[in-house]
Amino acid sequence: MTTATADTTAEASVSATTMTLAAGINRGLRQAMADNEKVLILGEDVAELGGVFRITDGLHEEFGGQRVMNTPLAESGIIGTAVGLCARGFRPVVEMQFDAFSYTAYDQIVNQVAKQHYRTGGHLRIPMVIRIPFGGGIGSPEHHSESPEAAFAQHAGLRVMAPSDAHSAYWGIQEAITRDDPVIFLEPKRRYWMKGEVDLDPASATPGDRAVIARPGTDVTLVTYGPLVPTALEAAETAAEEGTSVEVVDLRSVSPLDLGPVVDSVQRTGRVVVAHEAPVFLGLGGELAARIQEQAFYHLHAPVLRVGAPHGPYPPARLEHHYIPDADRMLDGIDRVLDY
Repeated sequence: MTTATADTTAEASVSATTMTLAAGINRGLRQAMADNEKVLILGEDVAELGGVFRITDGLHEEFGGQRVMNTPLAESGIIGTAVGLCARGFRPVVEMQFDAFSYTAYDQIVNQVAKQHYRTGGHLRIPMVIRIPFGGGIGSPEHHSESPEAAFAQHAGLRVMAPSDAHSAYWGIQEAITRDDPVIFLEPKRRYWMKGEVDLDPASATPGDRAVIARPGTDVTLVTYGPLVPTALEAAETAAEEGTSVEVVDLRSVSPLDLGPVVDSVQRTGRVVVAHEAPVFLGLGGELAARIQEQAFYHLHAPVLRVGAPHGPYPPARLEHHYIPDADRMLDGIDRVLDY
């Protein structure tokens, strides 16, 4: 009996390892390419350089120039090329160097990538992943620090995922590549270097379109995704020291939205704060607040509050800490729903 327990512990330690979120994506890409020779990577400087954030580091050397390809500085052309590759049976993974650069490819993404399956009556699928480093917090200018999730989520035909840690990044990128639908894979760039444990056992992988409870609580539900999940956990820890139990829900996917865990949580706590890094105005918080009101109205003890960025251009680097929601602003939202 003692031996069996020791063996189980040993197997668990082998299946779990610590890595950064960036390394999680890199390792997930490597595994997906090893599993399926139809998986290709293309983008600006993704080959020998390994990408501006080194997410594709080492993949060109391992899989060669026919599968990891540099492209011209032409985002719309990159996406158009990837659409053609999909039509020929490949599974391209495209890198947009920075979030706002994807706007120059917006036409191709929303008019071609999102609609081909519907337009062809189901005959042509677009199994494409578009990786986009998104959000601020690294001292970059405005067109390197955008939060375009609402702009993409609004278009039917696109899945929009946002991992929050190394584990969800490792499994999420592999799942996205196996999808027959196009996936916008939003990578929280300021969390690229955040370390976390990754369980390499496939049984530990939660489907990327499922929300998860990142921290259980009983007094207030705090709903968020991507780069603000660690901030929400920090706020919940501080609130606990002050006697308030906060349940943190990590959406992990903003299209489709998995509202089940959110509604279940609201039925337990009766109070909700929705937080995202994008501006509050016309952000996903509005959609979430409306859906929570529709599905859990009689369980609410206070209006759903939103915490996000102001409706203004992204500021210069020295001021971005005033723009991005931090734990203090989340705690202020928590206090307001408790005081209602």
